[in-house]
Amino acid sequence: MTKRSTIDRPWRSAALLAATTLAMLPGAALAAPADPSGTWLTEDGRARIRVEKCGPQEKNVCGYVVWLKVPLNDKGQPRLDFKNPDPKKQARPSLGHQLIMGLKPNADSRFEGKIYNSEEGKYYDVTIWTEQPTELSIRGCMLAILCGSQTWTRVSDVAPGQLTGPTNGPGGPRPDAEWAPKVAPAAAAAPAATTGTAKPAAAAPKPAAPKPAAAPPAE
Repeated sequence: MTKRSTIDRPWRSAALLAATTLAMLPGAALAAPADPSGTWLTEDGRARIRVEKCGPQEKNVCGYVVWLKVPLNDKGQPRLDFKNPDPKKQARPSLGHQLIMGLKPNADSRFEGKIYNSEEGKYYDVTIWTEQPTELSIRGCMLAILCGSQTWTRVSDVAPGQLTGPTNGPGGPRPDAEWAPKVAPAAAAAPAATTGTAKPAAAAPKPAAPKPAAAPPAE
């Protein structure tokens, strides 16, 4: 049997160490989550949810109710978020409220965080991800052992009564205060001159009155 040279051992050890170190680096083998932005019909067909990037650097994901199959209550009035644990939000319409609260990307290349259920007035842990352009997977848990999954379907049409305006703008959904898009400050006005008050322009001279015609000589 040929005895393996010991010369290549340091090289093999260095290669193994490099591979191990690369595998241990944070995010070295992690892919960014697929962007779930779009409008989605819930599995039960009762609502359409607009999902979009949000947050200071648009690294989070938020979602808003932009359409309800039954937008009115038994009295013919718009449904309200009356079960919300925040008294200040109990009078807001259900149509247009925020239910996906700034989900963050996780180690599984998905987005995770909190989702709000207005029918119960409660928040749940949720994970969302998309593997196909037409489907959004939703997994929510009240407890670690009480979890359920749904599949939402992408829609491109506009249903009657659907909110189509920009988020936090006319005809659009209303985000919670902490996720409201920041309004850019108004452009600063041009600085005034510092060399004194400008004198008003001199008025144009009035035209001279016409001279009266000379009287004809007497005969």
